[in-house]
Formats: sequence, C-alpha cells, structure tokens
Amino acid sequence: MRFVLSAVATFALGLVAVAPAMAQAKTGTIDFQRAVVETAEFKKAYAQLEATYKPKQDALSKAQQELQDLDTQMRSSQGQLSQAGAAELQAKAQRKQTQVERLQQDLQEDFEADRDRALQLTGTRMTDVLKKLAEEKQLDLIIDATAPMRSERGNAYERSAKITGPARKR
Repeated sequence: MRFVLSAVATFALGLVAVAPAMAQAKTGTIDFQRAVVETAEFKKAYAQLEATYKPKQDALSKAQQELQDLDTQMRSSQGQLSQAGAAELQAKAQRKQTQVERLQQDLQEDFEADRDRALQLTGTRMTDVLKKLAEEKQLDLIIDATAPMRSERGNAYERSAKITGPARKR
C-alpha cells in the first residue's frame, strides 16, 4: 500500500516543474496518503471490498474456530484416547492448521491486491485533481508532507500553502 501511494505521490510531485533559478517558488503540501484514503471514492471502494471479502473472512473465522475446538478437544481428551485416536485427532488438527494458514494467506494477498488497485486508481485521480489545483493556485511545486524532504545540508525544507482540504473536496 505504502509503495503504491509513494509511487503515485512521486508521479504527482513530478507533474509540476520548478525552474531552478526561482528564488521564491510557491509551494503546497499535501498528506497524499491521507487525502486519497479520505476521499468518498476510496471509502466507497473500500466498503465494496469489505463486502466482497466478508464471506471469505467468515469462512476463515469458522475454520479458526474449528481449529480451536480441535485443540480444546485434544487437551481435554489427553490420556483418554488410544494412541491411534490421539494420532488421528492430532493429524486432523494439523490439517486444519494448514487449511487456516492457507485461507488466511490467500485472503490477505487477494484483499491487499484489490485494495492496492483501488488506491492506485484513486491516487491517479487525485493526481489529476492536484494538477488542476496547482494551476488554479499557481503553485510551482506540491510536496507530499509525509515524504522526507531534505536539502543538500540535511535541513528540512520549509512547506507552505497547505492544500489537503481543497484537494479532498474535489
């Protein structure tokens, strides 16, 4: 997620060129990640993702509960089962553990991939909004407030003309 937003933010920052000879460049700052995730577009996409993945999350929760039940059963029947019965119960628990791990990994990978696509799409649209906003406010440079910006001497650059609010409203 952070990589996708950083890549889009870097692209957004590259949209506005600054002439090196300008002594007083007019700059703006934006918390690009926050601005993207707070848009109505991303919130809607995220809600759709959650709804889409709810059945898979429910299946994972059910499998985790079954694993927990097997663990409880193994502990409570310790010494009461034959060796074959204990081995069978343990093998069943191991299979369930493998199933839970696979479900969890698949769910996480699929959800993150879909979330990253939504972030990228929203970030691209935010970049277009920032480009228009930079033209309207006659900004020479827009800086992502979360990206570390240092001068050659290691001093933090000063930031001005915050535009996070107007960009989110578009």
